[in-house]
Amino acid sequence: MKISARNVLNGKIVKIVKGPVSTEVTLEIAKGVEIVASITTTSAESLKLTEGAQAYGLIKASSVMIGTD
Repeated sequence: MKISARNVLNGKIVKIVKGPVSTEVTLEIAKGVEIVASITTTSAESLKLTEGAQAYGLIKASSVMIGTD
């Protein structure tokens, strides 16, 4: 797989919450460190994602914002 994203995080799928349109996938990239992605349910099914499987989290953003109350 060749991609332009430089932030590629290898991990294990620890949780999948499937909805009718979108699916939330939680990836543990280090012990106690998780990232969550919301993808289409069609994509989740196409990728055949299952809890316990290895996957990659790819992050490509033009900006990162932080806010406080």
